[in-house]
Amino acid sequence: MKPEIYTPSATGSDVDINIDPAARVQSARLSRRNFIKGIIATGATVASGSMLGTLSGCSGESQTSTSVAGAVERLISLNVNGKVRRVDVLPQETLAMTLRYKLGLTGTKLGCDRGECGACTILIDDVPTYSCSTLSHGVRGRKVTTVEGLQAANGDLHPVQQAFVDELGPQCGFCTPGQLMSAVGLLKVNPNPSREEARQAMSGNLCRCGAYDHYLNSVMRAAQEQLT
Repeated sequence: MKPEIYTPSATGSDVDINIDPAARVQSARLSRRNFIKGIIATGATVASGSMLGTLSGCSGESQTSTSVAGAVERLISLNVNGKVRRVDVLPQETLAMTLRYKLGLTGTKLGCDRGECGACTILIDDVPTYSCSTLSHGVRGRKVTTVEGLQAANGDLHPVQQAFVDELGPQCGFCTPGQLMSAVGLLKVNPNPSREEARQAMSGNLCRCGAYDHYLNSVMRAAQEQLT
């Protein structure tokens, strides 16, 4: 006997105990398949409608020129050591990370990475600044100088660099780039500091080797040589 195909009863009930169970299962499978097909079709319709709305809203405007509201431009120009460099920078990226890992200027050291040790000190518009606590996007249009930018084009050392060598300032050398940048920044605004003024200006740079007197001697020597 051919099984009867299940259809809902006229009373609206979806279950009829007189219907063959095999027909009931077959009908349920067909209904599930149709339901899934309907969902897929509905999603495709909504997606196509959204796309048409987007395209119509951008009519007469280049798609590549549109930008999301609140988005930050990632390809920026930075003036580093007298040269304008184009670099891809994340919105939350620090200047220390950009200098070291994007521009290859590894003279800037990362120590504490929270603005305490001074190893990452660079100059921004000739002012000593912790690059680990400065966002790269915040220095656009400003002059950035790293320890690589102190040396003259002909290879001669900066007077402060030479003084550090003469006074045996560096020990392990890790903090030396930051010490150099703080000393150079000091002598730009105060070419003839007292030893106590130099101590105060260099106080933001920690030296694990304890070579503070060597660095102070270097600063005082550089100051005297600049005056002669």
